[in-house]
Amino acid sequence: MANPDRILLVEGATDKHVVSHICAKLSPPIPEFHIEAKNGVSQLLDAIYQAVIIPERTVLGIMLDANDHPDRRWLGVANRLRKAGVEPPPTPPTDGIIPTTGLPRVGVWMMPDNQSPGELEDFLKEMIRDDDPVWPLAQEYIDDIPPEHRKFQEGKRLRAQVHAWLAAQENPRPPWQAIGVRDLAIDRPPCVRFTEWLRALFGEPTS
Repeated sequence: MANPDRILLVEGATDKHVVSHICAKLSPPIPEFHIEAKNGVSQLLDAIYQAVIIPERTVLGIMLDANDHPDRRWLGVANRLRKAGVEPPPTPPTDGIIPTTGLPRVGVWMMPDNQSPGELEDFLKEMIRDDDPVWPLAQEYIDDIPPEHRKFQEGKRLRAQVHAWLAAQENPRPPWQAIGVRDLAIDRPPCVRFTEWLRALFGEPTS
């Protein structure tokens, strides 16, 4: 059973499954931790204070989408950490680790890379191999849909392209299952950096 004293807060079930399947492919494995999916970013932000101050908490990870304004998203996280007694830096640390003393070890990762605008799908897109022949066709398919027939918002075009690509695989499946069968590759640089963050945060059991 995953250790509830070592916890990663994520926005929703898809994020939870993606992280779980990435971790399942890692060797050596990362010591177990609990992944708690919230019902959206607002609930995740609201959960930060209590997640920090729980006495038995040893490690707290926070993973959420940067969306269009990483600076605003970071400010939302930083303000809540500060209220809980954690003093975050003014900008997101590149390695995602926040120095703490006498508190849980704390790390924050804003998808896709802790610096850029974007969301989970920007991260998943980078897990598609450079020589994949279907990816440009999936992009073209979505781009060629007339605006009046698109059911997705313009800002979600990449999400639509990623899911069109997933639908064109030998066995169409959700993104976390695509990780499991290696349609999405965990050895791509963005995923390697993310797993380095997970290892830095959860790599050593704490007592």
